[in-house]
Amino acid sequence: MNTVLRWLALAFAAVLVGIIGLQLWYLGWIAWWKWNDPAETAFMAREAAALQQKNPKAELKQRWVAYGRISIHLKRAVIASEDARFSEHEGVDWDAIEKAYEENLKRGRPAKGGSTITQQLAKNLFLSPERSYLRKGQELVITYMIETLWDKRRILEVYLNVVEWGDGIFGAEAAARHYYGVSASQLGPEQAARLAAYLPNPKRYGRIRFGPYLDRRTASIARNMYDAVVP
Repeated sequence: MNTVLRWLALAFAAVLVGIIGLQLWYLGWIAWWKWNDPAETAFMAREAAALQQKNPKAELKQRWVAYGRISIHLKRAVIASEDARFSEHEGVDWDAIEKAYEENLKRGRPAKGGSTITQQLAKNLFLSPERSYLRKGQELVITYMIETLWDKRRILEVYLNVVEWGDGIFGAEAAARHYYGVSASQLGPEQAARLAAYLPNPKRYGRIRFGPYLDRRTASIARNMYDAVVP
C-alpha cells in the first residue's frame, strides 16, 4: 500500500511539475513577444500544415506592420465588432460572457462565446480551436498573463497582425491587400467594417464577402465603430 501511495505521489508531482513548466513556457514567450513580434502562431502553423497537405508549396499570406501603419478605421471596427469594452476590462469581460450564455440558452445552441480580443489572441498564439473546459481554462490563464505583461496597444497590435482573415490569410496587411488591393494603412471606414464582419468565421465569410447577413453586420459595425475607444 505504501508503495502504491508513493508512486501516486510521484505521478502527481510529475504532473504538477509538467503543468508549472508549461505555464512558465507560455509566460516566457509572452514576455519575449512584448518587445519582439511573433513569427508564427499555433493557428498559423495548423493552417500552413493543412494547406501544404493539398499543395506542398502553399504558403500563408501574412506581413507584419507596425501599429501606426494600421488604419484607425480598422482598429475601431475590430473593437466595435469583437470587444466593445476592450480598453476597460482586464482581459475577460464577464458581463459579455453572461450575456452570451443567456443568448445561447435562448437559442438552444452555442452561437456566441463572449471572448475578448485578448482571449482570442491567447487562443490564436498558443492553443487550438477545439472547445473544452480544459482548453478554456488554459486560455484564461494565458489571457491574464498577456494583460499583466502587455499594454492594450501591444495587445491590439499583435492581434491585428496575427488574426485569421480567410484561407491562409493572417493579419491586417495581408487581408487589406487580398480583399481590397491596398495596404492596411489605406483602409477606409466601410472596408474596415466589412473586414471586421468577417472575423467570427473568416474562412466562410471571406469566400462569401457579401450577402444579407454580412451587409447587416457591416452596417451595424459601421454605426458603432466611432464609439470604440482605441489605445
